[in-house]
Amino acid sequence: MKSSAKKKKNWKGKERDNASSRLVLSGGLLQIFGLGVIITGQSGIGKSESALELISRGHRFISDDAVEVTRKKDGGLVGRSPSLSRYFMEIRGLGIINIRAIFGPRAICRQSKVDLVIWLKKWQKGDEYDRLGLEFPADFEILGVKIPQLIVPVAPGRTIALLIEVACNVHLLRKRGYHASREIVKKLDRALS
Repeated sequence: MKSSAKKKKNWKGKERDNASSRLVLSGGLLQIFGLGVIITGQSGIGKSESALELISRGHRFISDDAVEVTRKKDGGLVGRSPSLSRYFMEIRGLGIINIRAIFGPRAICRQSKVDLVIWLKKWQKGDEYDRLGLEFPADFEILGVKIPQLIVPVAPGRTIALLIEVACNVHLLRKRGYHASREIVKKLDRALS
């Protein structure tokens, strides 16, 4: 009995200590090309449908609609699904589906570091979008940690899952120091001189 009470007390103390290092975000979390990617945006924009397409392409599902994010001692972020909704996804018109039951255990992952945030934003006529990739959106801050983000405009006819895959590859290339927009600017400068 003494041991049980001690554990309970320690658990509560731990929660109090970590209250500022845990947060629940609206969005989904997938592992895409080894990156932990939070996909977020307005309700009904196509986050879950895009995630479903990405899972069918072999990427790993972690969470839909809500992501529990924890800041680790080293400053990194880890995301997971709330236990109640783990492995489940809501798809309008189909209802609740179980990703593990449909795609198998290889399609899921319990948790992942958080490397990138992708905002799906409704394409608005008159809004200006960076067409060359010369501008980078401000980092997305979660629990005091800055995470790179990319904004993907969503419009009818666009293949969002493919755009998310390409956005992840662009991020990986930028991490290695390669920026296609800078390369084309250099080529243009050489051609004009």
